[in-house]
Amino acid sequence: MATDRLGSKILFLLVLVLLISQLRAKSSVVELNEDNWHQMLEGEWMVEFFAPWCPACKALKPIWEDFGSWSDDLSISVGAVDVTNSPGLSGRFMVTALPTIYHVKDGVFRQYRGSRDKDEFMSFVEEKRWEEVEVVPAWKSPGSLQMSIVAQFFKLSMVLRSVHSVLVEDYGLPTWGSYLVFALATIFVGALLGLVLVCIIDFVFPPKAPGPSPVRLKVEDDEEDLVENSEALPENNIKEEAERAGKSESEGEGEENEEEEAAKSGDDEGKELSQAEEEEEEEEDDNNEEKEEPGSVESEEQKDVKSSPGVRRRRARKD
Repeated sequence: MATDRLGSKILFLLVLVLLISQLRAKSSVVELNEDNWHQMLEGEWMVEFFAPWCPACKALKPIWEDFGSWSDDLSISVGAVDVTNSPGLSGRFMVTALPTIYHVKDGVFRQYRGSRDKDEFMSFVEEKRWEEVEVVPAWKSPGSLQMSIVAQFFKLSMVLRSVHSVLVEDYGLPTWGSYLVFALATIFVGALLGLVLVCIIDFVFPPKAPGPSPVRLKVEDDEEDLVENSEALPENNIKEEAERAGKSESEGEGEENEEEEAAKSGDDEGKELSQAEEEEEEEEDDNNEEKEEPGSVESEEQKDVKSSPGVRRRRARKD
C-alpha cells in the first residue's frame, strides 16, 4: 500500500511537470520593449499594448497567451508591450486606449479593432482580413522620424513624473511646490535654449553693418539733383551766351558792313564834292584875276592863304 501511494505521487508529479513544461513551450508571447521593438519590422506580428493596472488588459491576458500558443501554426509572431516600462513605445504607436492591438506585416502597421476573442484573432490572420484594414499613414508610422521625436517626449514625461513622485513622497514637498520647481526649471531651460539658438543664428548669419538711413539717402539724391542742375545751368548759360555773341557778332558785322558802305559812299561823295569845290575855286580865282587891276599885285602870302585847303572848304560851305 505504501509503495502504491508513493508510486502514484511520483506519477502525479511527473504529469504536473510535463504539463507545466508544455504550457511554457506553447506560450510563445514575445515581450517587447524599447530595445527590441525593431523585431516586429520583419515578418508578420500581432502585438498587444497593455498595462498591469488596466482591468481590460487583465481580462485579455489569458486569451492572448492562448492565442500566442498558436503562433507556430499560424506562422506569425505574437508580442506584448508593457507601456509602464516602455513609455516611448506608447508614444511611438500613439496608444490612447488600453489594450491596443496592432497587426504588422513587413513594417506596415494596421490597428486591429475587432472583438477580443481567440477565434477572432485566428480568423483575422488566417483569412487575411487585415488586408481590408486601413494602413497607418506614413506621417504617423512608428518607424518615422517624427514619431521617434514623439517617443522621446513621452520618455521625458515619464522622467518628469518620476521626479515629481520623488519630490512629493521622498522630500515631502507639497504638490504646488513641485509644480513651482518645474515652472522655474522650464523658464531657465527655455532662456538657455533661446540664448544658444541666438548664438547659433549669429554664427551662421552674422549681422551686417547698418546702412545709411533712408532720409540721408533722399537728401543725397536731392544734392545730386542740385549738382546736376548746377552743372547743367552753366552749360545752358554758355550756350545762350554763345548764341547771343553769335547774334551780336552777326549784327556787328552787318553794322560794320553798313558803315563801310556808308564810308565808301561818303568818300565817293567827298571826292566828288572836293572836285567840284576845286573847280569852283579855280573859276573864282580866274574871275578874280580878271577883275583885278593890272597895278594891283597880291603878295605871295595872300595867294598862299587863298589857295589853302581850309579857305577852299569855307568857300564851298558858304556857297
